[in-house]
Amino acid sequence: MRGAWLWLVVGLTVGAVVGPRVADRFAPPAPVPVAVAARGDLAADEGATIAIFEAASPAVVSISTNGPDPFRRGVEVPRGAGSGFVWDASGHIVTNAHVIAGASGATIQFADGRAEPARLVGVDRRHDLAVLRVDIGAPAALPVGRSGDLRVGQKVFAIGNPFGLDQTLTTGIVSALGRDVPGEGGTTIRGAIQTDAAINPGNSGGPLLDSAGRLIGVNTAIYSPSGGSAGIGFAVPVDAVARVVPQLIARGRYAPPSLGVTGDARADALLRRAGQGAGVLVLDVLPGGPADRAGIVGAEVTRRGLVAGDVIVALDGEPVAGWEELRAVLDARTAGDAVSLTLRRGRERREVDVTLVPEE
Repeated sequence: MRGAWLWLVVGLTVGAVVGPRVADRFAPPAPVPVAVAARGDLAADEGATIAIFEAASPAVVSISTNGPDPFRRGVEVPRGAGSGFVWDASGHIVTNAHVIAGASGATIQFADGRAEPARLVGVDRRHDLAVLRVDIGAPAALPVGRSGDLRVGQKVFAIGNPFGLDQTLTTGIVSALGRDVPGEGGTTIRGAIQTDAAINPGNSGGPLLDSAGRLIGVNTAIYSPSGGSAGIGFAVPVDAVARVVPQLIARGRYAPPSLGVTGDARADALLRRAGQGAGVLVLDVLPGGPADRAGIVGAEVTRRGLVAGDVIVALDGEPVAGWEELRAVLDARTAGDAVSLTLRRGRERREVDVTLVPEE
């Protein structure tokens, strides 16, 4: 018995001496710190992109809307989400009209995390633009650029809220200019900027910027068979935004410049089918309006049918093929501008000068 205790003591002693050496042989090696290579300076274009985002992103907001529950009276439910941006120091927020369509309320979330209720100031569905307002101090507004001198190939930057992922930056180029894009409710957004910067659901209403960080458009639509970005996005050009938004703020609606005449695309089509060429058949003239003062004569309904009066074939020397085209050309002007109209009546042509007024 005494021998057994002796062997146990010897075994424990040997294990105490040998055990750590055996354990050392099978232990994993100590981790070696990873050497981090020096980054060096950012590439010039990287630095420029970062600067654009950091300067512009505080002015970009997320918009969530709510509306009545169709199944429960008096209950409000979430409707959708989109993007917008600060227009001025008074707290006006610009977005797309379709972002807030059918909504009874909207909440603005700023880049710093603040969420504030907004009220509707004005809507213009023809340009798919809307203005909201918050009653708190807003970040600095985006600098406004021009879209009339854009060139295909210029770099562009979009910031928005795609799929609810706020403060998302995507980049690309101007892919094309002057696109006519179908809008909601049968409207057509004319002169849109096409870009390959990724535009996805939720980007609507966010800004499109140029390489100087200036606002050049409002992202409004995508062409996508799948519903995701296909590299074909569209933005309302800022020249149109700069005409429409101040009027929405001032009076709640946009009144485009007018000649004081009415027309209809169907009447123009009949004119062409009758072999009388392209142009805008003047259906009626507003009494006392610019066209009336210039002596323009509208069509007359007789027992023999519709008898044409004057047909507008050009404005400032630019041919106009029909009523919708004339409205698009006028929309690029401003009330108070003087324009020259080329008119056709029968075989005779003449030119008259007309001063545009706001549409009533």
